Amino acid sequence: MSDLAPTTGGAAARTDGDNRYKAVQQKLKTLGTAMELAGNELEQLLRGMRQNAQRAEGLAVDIANAELDRKFIEMTNQVAVALGGAAVEVQKLHETAQEVSGLATAARRTHARLYEGLDTVRSGRKERTPKPGFFAR
Repeated sequence: MSDLAPTTGGAAARTDGDNRYKAVQQKLKTLGTAMELAGNELEQLLRGMRQNAQRAEGLAVDIANAELDRKFIEMTNQVAVALGGAAVEVQKLHETAQEVSGLATAARRTHARLYEGLDTVRSGRKERTPKPGFFAR
């Protein structure tokens, strides 16, 4: 049995229709944090897979040195190759998670740069703000 267990510490971002400034900022922050946590977990998984692949290779050598049946050597080698291949794919997934985390952070900064001033003005007034699209008529 594996000792891997999901350790997701953050909640997924809600996908509601709330597009207010602070809600969007929070969703982008949640996404970035979730991707960062996923990247950390994938990095741990990657290290474990690489270690297990090396152990399997070593075991295949030990089996060969013990002069056991050739099929056991080949099966153990296949496990090592499969773990190595899976590790390559986990590496790609890890890189993607890191990239998405960085993009979420960049999007959050850009969103703040573009809309923080407007939110400050709108939040500081006593009068209600018209619904989006009101002035487009």
